Amino acid sequence: MHDTDRQPEKVGIWEVVKSVFAAMFGVQSDKNRQRDFKQASMAPYLLVGILFVVIFVLGLIGVVALITPN
Repeated sequence: MHDTDRQPEKVGIWEVVKSVFAAMFGVQSDKNRQRDFKQASMAPYLLVGILFVVIFVLGLIGVVALITPN
């Protein structure tokens, strides 16, 4: 059986979250990166990535609001 004959392994939501989190901080392993790029749809990665960025930005805004004087 060739590598091209194998079906890509399906990833669950937690694997998507871990992959996006690792990729955002630049510590994604090559094995996981290759697995992610073999998926049929990039939609879950985009949704989790956008959600992560929104939460991150809102967190930064919250921290700045707490430490700056009114």
